[in-house]
Amino acid sequence: RRAMSGVAAAGPTARLRRSVLYMPASNPRALAKVPSLAADGVILDLEDAVAPELKPHARDMAVEAAERFTTQEPQTRHKEIVIRVNGIGTEWHADDLAAVSKSKAHAMLVPKVETAEEIRAIEVRAAELGAPDDLALWCMIETPLGVINAPSIAGASPRVQCLVVGTVDLANELHCLPSAPGRWNLQTALAQTVLAARAHKKAVLDGVFIDFKDEEGFTRECRQGRELGFDGKTLIHPATVDPANAVFSPSEAEVERAHAIVAAHLEAVKEGSGVATLNGKLVEALHVKDALRIIGLARDIADLTAARQG
Repeated sequence: RRAMSGVAAAGPTARLRRSVLYMPASNPRALAKVPSLAADGVILDLEDAVAPELKPHARDMAVEAAERFTTQEPQTRHKEIVIRVNGIGTEWHADDLAAVSKSKAHAMLVPKVETAEEIRAIEVRAAELGAPDDLALWCMIETPLGVINAPSIAGASPRVQCLVVGTVDLANELHCLPSAPGRWNLQTALAQTVLAARAHKKAVLDGVFIDFKDEEGFTRECRQGRELGFDGKTLIHPATVDPANAVFSPSEAEVERAHAIVAAHLEAVKEGSGVATLNGKLVEALHVKDALRIIGLARDIADLTAARQG
């Protein structure tokens, strides 16, 4: 890995991020479970999950775990390893930034991002600290100002690869009830964050589901997130990894239909037409583009599954 030179890592949305699990960096028993989990990504948390007196120790543990997971553990080399630092302005932020910039983590997750200027300042400081070219920045959108500025945050730097909605903090900031059916009171913020991410070709992750024992509620919220356009969901319990992977993976029927769309389009092109029909419905270039995305996603999932089993 090289020091930052302003050349961004390619393809911020290319990785699988169906399930991204928060793990307290101060808990060795939790970290020991990481290799056995099927989560696409893991966030080693230095913020909410760590008591103030444990934060320096947690920082050291996160850096050590990131190196182990990315370079030594065969079962974790395919996972995306992210470290969430403490927020800008806190007494731990500067030391977190210095440690993560020199770590083997794939990305740094910055909480409560509210302006593009904050991200640009972090990028400059990370470069000064010798951060590698491929260290990505993930931004948590969890305040009203963060939602309003989500487009400029997403476009603040090529280092920004992913927006993560912090639904719990956002609901608290909005003074709205987190128990509202279908999260109708957060729909505007969720949709605006997805729009901002897609406008800048970034990945975007839905917030956590607190009542992880409510399996039906969790699955329902995952489906809603996928319908809104999220790439995956952030999680707080290992039991929710498999359900999240299932919902954010294309079904066999979806993959079959995607192949049929591509085939119908190719046949139409052979016949000199740019428009095809499939089961009585029009097939245009935009449908083919999405079909190819689904086929590619299914292929990536199959490759990842084979790599994990191997």
